[in-house]
Amino acid sequence: MSRPDAASLLPPSPPPFKPHRRGRFLPSILAALAAAAALLLLAVLRSPPTPSPNLGSLFLSLGSNNTAASHLRALTLHPHVAGTKANSLTAAYVLHAFSSLSIPSHITPYSVLLSYPVHRSLSLSAGPGRAAKPFSLTQDTYPSDPYARAAAEVTPTFFAYSASGSVSAEAVYANYGREEDFAYLASRGVDVAGKVALARYGRIHCEDIVHNARAAGAAAALVYPDPLEYGGPAGEGTFPDSRWLPPSGVQVGSLFRGVGDPTTPMWASSEGCERVSVEDAMATDDMPGIPALPVSARDAAEIQRVLGGAEAPAGWQGRDGSPAYRLGPGPAVLNLTYQGNDTMATIENVFAVIEGAEEPDRYVILGNHRDAWTFGAADPNSGTAAMIELAQRFSMLQKQGWRPRRTIIFCSWDAEEYGLTGSTEWVEENREMLSSRAVAYLNIDVSVVGPVLLPSTTPQLDELLLETMKLVQDPDNSSQTVYDAWVKSNASPKIQRLGNGGSDYAAFVQHVGIPSTNLIFGEGPGYPVYHSLYDDFVWVEKFADPGFRRHVAAASIWGIMALRLADEEIIPFDYMSYTTELEAYTKVVEKETEGTAVSCSPLYNSIRALKKAATKVNSERKEIQRELSSKQLSKGSMKIRGLNDRLMQAERAFTNREGIFKQTWYKHLIYGPSEQNDWDTASYPGIADAIATARSSNTSASWKLVQHEVHRVARAVAQASAVLSGSLT
Repeated sequence: MSRPDAASLLPPSPPPFKPHRRGRFLPSILAALAAAAALLLLAVLRSPPTPSPNLGSLFLSLGSNNTAASHLRALTLHPHVAGTKANSLTAAYVLHAFSSLSIPSHITPYSVLLSYPVHRSLSLSAGPGRAAKPFSLTQDTYPSDPYARAAAEVTPTFFAYSASGSVSAEAVYANYGREEDFAYLASRGVDVAGKVALARYGRIHCEDIVHNARAAGAAAALVYPDPLEYGGPAGEGTFPDSRWLPPSGVQVGSLFRGVGDPTTPMWASSEGCERVSVEDAMATDDMPGIPALPVSARDAAEIQRVLGGAEAPAGWQGRDGSPAYRLGPGPAVLNLTYQGNDTMATIENVFAVIEGAEEPDRYVILGNHRDAWTFGAADPNSGTAAMIELAQRFSMLQKQGWRPRRTIIFCSWDAEEYGLTGSTEWVEENREMLSSRAVAYLNIDVSVVGPVLLPSTTPQLDELLLETMKLVQDPDNSSQTVYDAWVKSNASPKIQRLGNGGSDYAAFVQHVGIPSTNLIFGEGPGYPVYHSLYDDFVWVEKFADPGFRRHVAAASIWGIMALRLADEEIIPFDYMSYTTELEAYTKVVEKETEGTAVSCSPLYNSIRALKKAATKVNSERKEIQRELSSKQLSKGSMKIRGLNDRLMQAERAFTNREGIFKQTWYKHLIYGPSEQNDWDTASYPGIADAIATARSSNTSASWKLVQHEVHRVARAVAQASAVLSGSLT
């Protein structure tokens, strides 16, 4: 029986361009396409068509910072929010870039619920009956801004899926908008009910801030980027003179706490599918339920100046030299109106497939999202530019005679900003195929905002990542590797995990259980111009990556990992890292449940079994490698295929069809998002949320639920051990 190829996941290729009525974007995009295609052709032609004895070294030698810069400039000429014609043009651009490299490429569209602003207004008065001052709710361009004209095309600042409505009420300052911040206000006798909560970014994301405000009884919410985190040291200046966010900068975002298309919860938004109504989708607890707006630090400062009440504690204050922040409520009165258009729209995922020669039914998947709230130079198109630069290098290797052992799939996701929508719909639609065939998913969202690699993986990819980092030259210091720079940047450098809902790896890891990684060059948890008007090519070129060498380094790490996963006879996974981490997590659970009847013995027993299985499979790997080198075993042997299947499938065993406690879409019992903060990784998320509930209620039944969650995780670890060892009971 012939094995199906990777193209069976994808529809037939559409024409590279679709006609659009807003043709004013088309000439600039077409010109950029032509320039990029010429650059790609020249790069391919300069390489002689002879196979290289060292594929990795050849791949690294082919990096081109000019290519990365050219693609980034072209992709960010105009703002391109998901569902708009401008973003459809970026899909056409990416499709053409892949096709020009002779990589078969396709677009998969989905109809999903998106959200856009129709009307917004906000005004402030010093008290009831006092004259109200309106806010402009705009972000200022600057003198000689090359994108000033295109800035007029930017969608007005808003929060996607905000409830529509009008509120006139006193303001209350809620610090970072966390549950503990609202609890503190209650302890001080500050009544939030019916008020407008003013909170700042910096600890949790906007959807959780607004959710917490609603839970505290607020009638509406405003969220702003405080200069303490986003404005830099006083006197240092802001963009374009420095990397910091200007006073008028606004961080927009989505308030949807779920994932994917809100009208198709838990299933794919495929043609003719079942849907809940838009009204029902907007009425779920995953939606904010109250009007909310993002505002600038400049506007928030005006509100703070009129706030009365007690002075906020030290941890709630701004940067040095700022006026004292007060809690309220009032006498400041805010008049907020928001009207949104929650509507079905078409999004477009772009795919390019390099079919494997020996194992075409095994997929190594590389992904980056393409849509942006504004120009998206750092988020996400620094990653898009790196992906196209990487694809160019693979195309050049193909000209040298290379073909991967396993299939490589490039994915350009749409509507990530709304709720990981494009990737989620595709994974849901192809879940069973991916569960049986996907080797790994390698994600880059933002590729570059700073100098140091900040990697995240599932643990079996740790060794592959570290080995790869030691091969790639530090883009800022040619005398050392990326690994050297990473170690020097931190006294105890650590690979992060992928439990949060921050990017498109979520569906792969947390819904299906596919080993994954995420890469970014940065210097902290974020960057100042995130999701603002100022995330443009100028900011990236001046402050994120002046020579575009970091883009090339990101593509190099991404590509070497993909090459090894696609080409090596035995998939380079090592589960020993998993056992070490699980032991550490279990010790935390033990400490958190001290003095209760909860026992962690089931977990420790299953972890010991996993360690034994990981040791066994590593020994098998060495024996097979010995047999291969001595010609006792032929390449393509079913013995190798069986070992690889176990290495692939062990991660799936950490998932549970019922999902984690209170968050059923998330199936992974080891890594998932915190219930309190979607952008924070929780280890043993079901156990963590059960412990939080038990502490709150402190009932026998609630602690029994914690024990149940411990047993669920122990069973999952035991299943992973069985899969890895390859033996039945």
